[in-house]
Amino acid sequence: MNTDDPTDESSGLAHLLTERHRPELADLDVRSTVELVALMADDHALAVTAVLEARERIASAIDAIVDRLRRGGRLIYVGAGTAGRIGIMDAAECLPTFDFDRVVGVMAGSLEAMQRPREGAEDDAAAGAADLAALGVSAADAIVGVAASGRTPYTIGAVRHAAAAGAVTVGISSNPDAELSRDVDHPIELVTGPEVITGSTRLKAGTAQKIVLNVISTISMVRLGKTFGNLMVDVRVTNEKLRRRAREIVTAATGTTPDAAASTLEAASGDVKAAIVMLLTGVDAATAAARLAAHGGVVRAALEGR
Repeated sequence: MNTDDPTDESSGLAHLLTERHRPELADLDVRSTVELVALMADDHALAVTAVLEARERIASAIDAIVDRLRRGGRLIYVGAGTAGRIGIMDAAECLPTFDFDRVVGVMAGSLEAMQRPREGAEDDAAAGAADLAALGVSAADAIVGVAASGRTPYTIGAVRHAAAAGAVTVGISSNPDAELSRDVDHPIELVTGPEVITGSTRLKAGTAQKIVLNVISTISMVRLGKTFGNLMVDVRVTNEKLRRRAREIVTAATGTTPDAAASTLEAASGDVKAAIVMLLTGVDAATAAARLAAHGGVVRAALEGR
């Protein structure tokens, strides 16, 4: 029997570290609420430890992802259940935060499964491949497959399709020696151990996944020049809160007054990057925009290359 087949269920889940029962928590349901809060907080701290232990692999994956993004490719997250929802959430937040629409979330059962779980969809490896084929995945893209078990058929099917198309592939799992790790260029195993509730990987395994996707998308945006220092200068100004934030960013970046930041932003048609270049170099909006365009939209490069 081919144990590499993601549809093979003969081995079950009992051997997976994330599925193990913790007998010391057999009295969980009779413990006090405050004790449970402390227990779960302490358990979730293991997610941070797991991320730190995998930092070299995470950094290597990010560098490969940024290379594809710089060439116009996409970052595509793929997962089922909790992993899929986390990927879609992280992707959705990249547009308003960094004005970047090339981060995409794909999950088993489609977007409908965000609110109405379709757990059976995770068993369909062919659907994972078909969903990525529908996106036209190519060698220009970077695919991040996320599966706590490391053996979810939908995710493995998607990753294998992406690899065959020449895309760079990353696999994030929560078990050592995961099957998913064998199918990707950059395996990341976040070993968080058994859960407080046996097998409920929406807990600290999910927390570790959320941290890593935040890290991947955020550092990728930093590398692409979407920040100036630690200021998110590509923020999309679409409401009053973000208009205030834009003024605060320009003020912090340039040391100018809030009033000067507001008037310069108005002259720059709300473009935070252009406003910063205008204030720090004394040029008009058109010149600032031209300098940014000549330096790939990177504020620091536009300032240093003046």
